Amino acid sequence: MKHNIKPRLLLLMVLLFGSFRLSAQSGYSLQQLIEAANKNNHLLAIKDYQVQEKVSKLKEDEIKKYPSPTLDGNYQYNFTLPDITIPAGALGAVSTGNGSSQLLPAQASKFSVGQKGSYNVGLNFYQPILQQFKINTGLAIDKTDIKLLQKEKEKTALQLQLAIEQLYYGTLIAQKQTEGETAKLELAKAKLYDTEGALAAGKTTKVNIAGLRADIAGQEQNLLKLSIQIQDYLGELSRLTNLSIDGLKLQEAEPDKTSLNPIDEYKSAASGNPDMEIARLNKEKALLGIKAARQSNLPDFGIVTGYYVQQGNPILPTSSPYVGISLKWNLQDLFSNKQVQNQRLFQLKQAEETMAYTKRQVDSDIDKAWRKIKQSDALILSAEKLVGYRKDALKEQLDKQAAGLDIKTTTLEIKSQLAEAEVNLYAAQLSNAIAIAELENLTGQTK
Repeated sequence: MKHNIKPRLLLLMVLLFGSFRLSAQSGYSLQQLIEAANKNNHLLAIKDYQVQEKVSKLKEDEIKKYPSPTLDGNYQYNFTLPDITIPAGALGAVSTGNGSSQLLPAQASKFSVGQKGSYNVGLNFYQPILQQFKINTGLAIDKTDIKLLQKEKEKTALQLQLAIEQLYYGTLIAQKQTEGETAKLELAKAKLYDTEGALAAGKTTKVNIAGLRADIAGQEQNLLKLSIQIQDYLGELSRLTNLSIDGLKLQEAEPDKTSLNPIDEYKSAASGNPDMEIARLNKEKALLGIKAARQSNLPDFGIVTGYYVQQGNPILPTSSPYVGISLKWNLQDLFSNKQVQNQRLFQLKQAEETMAYTKRQVDSDIDKAWRKIKQSDALILSAEKLVGYRKDALKEQLDKQAAGLDIKTTTLEIKSQLAEAEVNLYAAQLSNAIAIAELENLTGQTK
């Protein structure tokens, strides 16, 4: 028993430490936000149910391929029945052997036909033959509808993912901009402090004081605008992920190190773009619609079989199986289906134009995203160079401070310039990440 105590204590400590680590998590990563959206978003749930609805419809239509059983029956009570009268001698006469003859029948006979109460119960089966072609085409259309909804769900998921990425990076950029504006505010306050000291010594005027106070108010206003922008971004993230906005904090994002492939590779991969797939499936559905319209010209021909039981009609057997054929052909359909075919042809033309338009639009969007990545790469290099220079300037100023040659406002000004350069670098890096996300989104890539 004593040997089991230590392992249990160790296990308890591990669990407590693990829960502490989880509670100390700094915030949600981009991947966690995307996973939460995929799990909790109502639009995706709606698309799931729509797919299930179409799958159920496919199963319903598959049943039409097989024999259709019909159970019918009726009961009838007749207040009067017809009579059949056989006159005397209607069947001739026979000799009796004594020189006389006997009429057949000897006297007129009267019979009632049927019974006042009669019923009929039957089980019928109808197996369509020629309609099998149209049924199979209808099933192909149902399968195409399922694929269309699956692609629409995939499109919704990609749009949701891109929206979260844009909001995530936009929030981080705004938070970084807050740091830069805070540094500018500290600088403005330091300048005001120095100017107020100079005013007390009679070395400046109140005009300068008012201008500095206006600068401080302007910086505070900028901070307020950024705070409102961050709240709006977080509120939108909360709506998309169904997470509480109160505890919605974001982890810092590392600069995207994704290597860029040649643009032609992305255009080739764009065949997996949901919009391209939807356009292709719509064309396929239009072709199937034309095929179904032509098959509608066929008559409804099939085999009928069954078994019936009846009582009350003496002419028919009380029970009997039967088999036969059925043919129905609405000749008016030959004319109306011609117009249906024309409608399907126009739908096909629309689908072909949509495919061409979508291909051109996706290629244009890929070109745009590609340019944005290249532009942000150039901005990153420029911003990195500026940050390096600002750091060197701050080091020189700190060296002067160590030598007693420092002016506080000068140091704060250089720190403010460095903070602004770092904000620009961070914004360029995250703008690059957004552009890469847009490019991957256009090729149908998910995270």
